[in-house]
Amino acid sequence: MKALFIGGTGTISSAITRLAVQKGWELYLLNRGNKMDRIPEGAKVITADINDEEKVAGLIKDIKFDVVADFIAFVPSQLERDIRLFSGKTRQFIFISSASAYQKPLSHYKITESTPLDNPYWEYSRNKIACEELLMKEYRNNGFPITIVRPSHTYDERSIPLAVHGKMGPWQVIDRIIKGKPVIIHGDGSSLWTVTHNSDFAKAFVGLMGNPGTLGEAVQITSDEALTWDKIYDCIGAALDVEVKKVHVTSDFLAACDSEFEGSLIGDKSNSVVFDNSKVKRLVPDYVAVTRFDQGVRLSIEYFLSHPELQVPDEEFDLFCDRVMRAQEEALRIFKSGK
Repeated sequence: MKALFIGGTGTISSAITRLAVQKGWELYLLNRGNKMDRIPEGAKVITADINDEEKVAGLIKDIKFDVVADFIAFVPSQLERDIRLFSGKTRQFIFISSASAYQKPLSHYKITESTPLDNPYWEYSRNKIACEELLMKEYRNNGFPITIVRPSHTYDERSIPLAVHGKMGPWQVIDRIIKGKPVIIHGDGSSLWTVTHNSDFAKAFVGLMGNPGTLGEAVQITSDEALTWDKIYDCIGAALDVEVKKVHVTSDFLAACDSEFEGSLIGDKSNSVVFDNSKVKRLVPDYVAVTRFDQGVRLSIEYFLSHPELQVPDEEFDLFCDRVMRAQEEALRIFKSGK
């Protein structure tokens, strides 16, 4: 069985790449070759920018695939390019969408693949919805063999699930925890969130590859572990052997302070999410997520602490946290003073 991954070296896709090779897939990775350390022995690299459509078409003109998966498509125009490149060249095309595309706010607490797609708060999610609609239309009208996969928050040793962090990544929050400084958690910390280790995600994904029962279908892949955000930060603190000093701030206030948080919080992480994984378990009967978050995040913390290059300071975000906390403290002081 022959597969082509567009990307293949990211948080989600790197674990899939490793497992696909282990399972005996003849695997090609089409990317710019920037993360060669994440490419397992046995995978074949096609070095190109997928946006150079003419060059890519020439490189794959004599190859047909059982599966093509695009891990780096975010807007419909990129899928239109993929349809031109791979129509008649693959038996299955897998698009990585996002669970953030589900309606906000939810009309029912448990999310299935039938939950409506509607997110007015985040352009990223609306673009994913538009991509899905384009592919489903192409499937209905022209038989393009699509499978849509919706991940939620997926992490690996190079990432640490957080809700409120800066543009430079998670390290500044971890550094604050280590130093005993308070960290911001949106809302009151009680909303539920689902995180999935990429090694678990990979098992389900590879099980969908080449599976004819998935054509024309959307399938979500997550763990079955739903934790409050307070618990998520407590697990991070336990991995660091430090008690986390939490400061709860409303999502609305955070978004008003920095509009970047409107999508990622109000359009995503401030909503409780509990996923029904019955569909993926029916399609991949041996799928079960086995990595508890308290175990997985410990591996992430150990990796960060042993890799100084990941410990990227973010002074701007650090100052943002302090300013937000001071503003909230001052508002409470004014209220209590009666002025």
